[in-house]
Amino acid sequence: MARRRKPPRAGALSELQPGKIAAQIAILQALYYLTACVLMLFTALVAGMGFSLDMVLGWESVRGDTTNGWLLSFIWLIDGGLFMAVALVILIARSKLVPDFALTIHVLHLVFTSLYTRSLPRHSMWWMTMAGSSAVSVALGMWGCRYRELQPVFFGGGRILGAASGSRTNNTQVPSAAAVENGEAGYDTRELEAEELGLSRGRGRGRDKDGGGAYEMMQMK
Repeated sequence: MARRRKPPRAGALSELQPGKIAAQIAILQALYYLTACVLMLFTALVAGMGFSLDMVLGWESVRGDTTNGWLLSFIWLIDGGLFMAVALVILIARSKLVPDFALTIHVLHLVFTSLYTRSLPRHSMWWMTMAGSSAVSVALGMWGCRYRELQPVFFGGGRILGAASGSRTNNTQVPSAAAVENGEAGYDTRELEAEELGLSRGRGRGRDKDGGGAYEMMQMK
């Protein structure tokens, strides 16, 4: 007798699509290098330096004993940390996936840099820059995704998530706190608290929570 297979977890098929993940990584990596090229070109024009592909895929220029090396390190921190965090919030929007994508971007950059220069980076400044860029992108990306996940969701003109606990429907009027304290609204404070939990006892004695007919307790002999 064939055993029945356990149904997949809800959302598992949509979360683990290799094609979608590969497309997202390709888009993020392209944005990573596009932003780096724009920032490097702008810096080269302002500083009067010559722009070349070595500034993007090379590691020799990122060093701690020259001013240009510190400048390039700062540009990589802005690109890989700040801009990639914004891209992760927009494209990924899942806080638990941010570290994987952020680290993948920097690992691929290490691979491309090693292939371009035909050697592993030997400057400690380059390694510290990439480590700081990874940490900033993960921290800011996770914070941004969590902030986005906690935002209220609106559907049909009404808020269905993140609503206040004391909210009411449009057909129910809620008396103000001052009216309740002064007894003008005709509400007992305990009854108002019970209504907040959906356990209203009604105005009359002996009514059930659904507002049905009255009843009385009989004494048993």
